[in-house]
Order: sequence, then C-alpha cells, then structure tokens
Amino acid sequence: MGWLTSLFSAKEKLPPLENYSALMVDFHSHLIPAIDDGVKTLDEAIEVVKSLIALGFTKIITTPHVMTDGYNNTNEILLAGRDEVRRALEKAGIEIPFEVSAEYYIDETLLPKVKSKSLLTLKDNYVLVELSYMAAPMSLTTYIFELKAAGYKVILAHPERYPFYYRKSVEAYEEVRELGIYFQMNLGSLAGVYGKGAQQAAEMLIDANMIDFVATDIHNMKLIPNFKNALELPYVRKILEYEYLLNRQLI
Repeated sequence: MGWLTSLFSAKEKLPPLENYSALMVDFHSHLIPAIDDGVKTLDEAIEVVKSLIALGFTKIITTPHVMTDGYNNTNEILLAGRDEVRRALEKAGIEIPFEVSAEYYIDETLLPKVKSKSLLTLKDNYVLVELSYMAAPMSLTTYIFELKAAGYKVILAHPERYPFYYRKSVEAYEEVRELGIYFQMNLGSLAGVYGKGAQQAAEMLIDANMIDFVATDIHNMKLIPNFKNALELPYVRKILEYEYLLNRQLI
C-alpha cells in the first residue's frame, strides 16, 4: 500500500505560490532610514522596496515605531521621511505608491495623541498599535475604548508574537478580539522566524479565522529569503486564500 499512499500524497501536494500579490498592500514595515530599528540608509530602503515589488506587493505603507522610551517620532519626522524615500524611489525609476503611518506603542503617552486625533492612520482611519512583549498593559481596555471613541479602527500588530497570549489557548485571543479590534499577522511568524510559539499561535489563529490583515513587518533584507521560502507553506496558502482578509481595503 506504500506506493498508493505516495501517489495520493503527491496528488494532494500543491505547487508553491508564485508571490504575495493576493495581499496587494504591505502596511507594516520600517523603511524610513535611521529613525527606528529598521533600514539605516536610503539605498537599503530602495533595496527592500524592490524586493517587496518582486514578491508581488503593489502598495507600501511603512509604519515606523512611535514610542516614548525608544523612538519618539513625530508626524513631521515621519512625513519628511516618507517624502525622502519617495524622492529616492523616483530617482531610481521605481514606481509604487509609498505612504507612511506608524506602529504606535500603547503606553501613557498615546492617549494625548488619541484625544487630539493626531495619529497618522492607514486608509479609512485604521491605526496600527503594538504591545510590550513582557505583558499587556493593565488598562488595555481603556486604551482601546479611547481609540474607538475617537473614531479609530484599531489593528493589533502581530498578536501571535506576544508570549502572554500564545502561551494560553485561543480563548485568550478571543477576549482581546471582543474589545472590537483587528488582528494583523506577520508573514515571518509562519516561517518560524520569531520562534515556535509564535508560529504555532499564527497557525492556530488562521485555523480559528481570526486573522484580518497580513503584513511583512520588514526591517531589512534579512527576511526576504524567508518570505520566498514561505510560499511553499500550507498555512501561507491558507491565509492568502482566506476570503475575508482585509488588506485590499487599504488600497
């Protein structure tokens, strides 16, 4: 019976996907030089953008960190950085929409920005937020309430990477979802670049139909080979074919 098993397995195995064109928009990256832990130079930014285009993305919204104790970036810094990258792309003859938003760290300095409605948003008032990897803020519910009350739609960056969630069951994620937020998964999580726990959590969330957006969270060229290899993974195919994925809303 061994040859029969091999025959059926061969039939079931699908060829790898060609690219990530189904996502269209990569809206989580760190591609403005020297303002956070992302690319260091314009040349590096251009190299990453060219690689993302080759992977099938047709729009980029870069999202530098905004956090008081790390990268206290202002809107003026982010917009000036966007324009600098745009000029470099134009000079290099690279045509792709290049926008900027931010990855906002949830801490006490976020609320004044929320109340003044000064956050740099993604299309349709989406805002990308991240948590500490040590522990979720005690007042997470308050932060989410304030964001939503100000008219923002909240996307939680890479929920699969937070140990205080993935060490629990899917119910822990359901409690967070009940706050009325969206989940954005990193492609690298499925490739195992953040460890086994994050990979298993990403797969669990896909199985539970709890992923709304997918992005690269790319900081430099190191992840590009992982993204190429990940096109062979069954869970990458599953999420790219998920009919309720919302990336296209950001076109």
